[in-house]
Amino acid sequence: MAFLPAAAVLRHRDFRLLWFARVASVLAMQMQAVAIAWIVYDRARQTMGVGESAFLIGMIGLVQFVPILVLSLFAGQAADRFDRKTIIRASMSLEGISALILTWIAIDSTAPMWVIFVVAALFGASRSFMGPAQASLQPTLVPRAELPNAIAWGSLAWQGSSIAGPAVGGYLYAAAPWVPFASAGLLFLIAIILVTFIRPPERLAIPTGRSLKLIGEGLVYVFRNKVVLGAISLDLFAVLLGGATALLPVYARDVLHIGPDGLGHLRAAPAIGAVAVAIWLATWPMRRHTGTWMFGGVVLFGIATIVFGLSENFWLSMAALILLGGGDMLSVYVRSSLIQLSTPDEMRGRVSAASSIFISASNELGEFRAGSMGALVGAVPSVVAGGVAALGIAALWAYWFPALRKADRLE
Repeated sequence: MAFLPAAAVLRHRDFRLLWFARVASVLAMQMQAVAIAWIVYDRARQTMGVGESAFLIGMIGLVQFVPILVLSLFAGQAADRFDRKTIIRASMSLEGISALILTWIAIDSTAPMWVIFVVAALFGASRSFMGPAQASLQPTLVPRAELPNAIAWGSLAWQGSSIAGPAVGGYLYAAAPWVPFASAGLLFLIAIILVTFIRPPERLAIPTGRSLKLIGEGLVYVFRNKVVLGAISLDLFAVLLGGATALLPVYARDVLHIGPDGLGHLRAAPAIGAVAVAIWLATWPMRRHTGTWMFGGVVLFGIATIVFGLSENFWLSMAALILLGGGDMLSVYVRSSLIQLSTPDEMRGRVSAASSIFISASNELGEFRAGSMGALVGAVPSVVAGGVAALGIAALWAYWFPALRKADRLE
């Protein structure tokens, strides 16, 4: 693949609009996520112990995952059959409504806690449709040769917003609990406007048939392609067992003894490492030994998780989370490139939906795992055990999926 200047892909108008829309929506989502975690933990700690409060934080991840699990496969075939831009705008609209409801909850201290979990479920439903539609639209906006570069820039949008979002959300929450939610609603509106001006190319092939049949075709494709299956399942189990995001409020308040602004820094730290790796990959796209790089990223993720779990020093914890994010970014880049380069456009929605279920299982269900285990054995043992488990998963997958381990070029 010829060398591509780092920012060359941004010359494509429609990709640029989608990229800025993604920046706005992810920034809003991350601001909202840190504010939700803090408001739940803070209100719960007024009447409950640390263990019960940590469990409630984990429940936020679970209630977001359930609609993603139920709806994603149907969302995938919808992305292959209907206008992807319309699906993205509708999903962002639902996210904006969720932000407005959370603004009311933050203003009214007597609002019942269960409403937050209902809103989290609505947010999960919107993400289940937006993920496949957005992942399917992006490859159509750039030439195929520039797709790995576009993927790196897409990851940069996500991770860059993940740096600013938690920090800004923490600071805004410290000013007034309702401000981060209201600001998120405004950002979702900006993202909707940007998506409206995208002019996607005409699709040459649109699948027809019953929904269940189309869903089955996507699942068969994923399970027959051992490299793709190995890549997305490696990420699933490594983050599912090793993720520590749900317990960051516990570390911020009871281990490192910092406030909501400090929690924002902890939430942003993994994205700092991810952004550094994304910039590197955007400038010098990966050419050889992609499987080795992917497994190396998972190993780094596991080691950094163990260090974070044992740390009682804020700066050491920040450094560990930065390395954790960099390792995870390597895995994300290889997985996304393999899926989007090897999948025909008429099936991208369904394959992306299957991938998004794996990703959401690793993130939202991983938060539930961390919160539940933290309630049972404590935050520190839960995080350390997760890091050890991630290293074990890397070793097992290297043995079970030799084709993935030996993968050389992305093509």
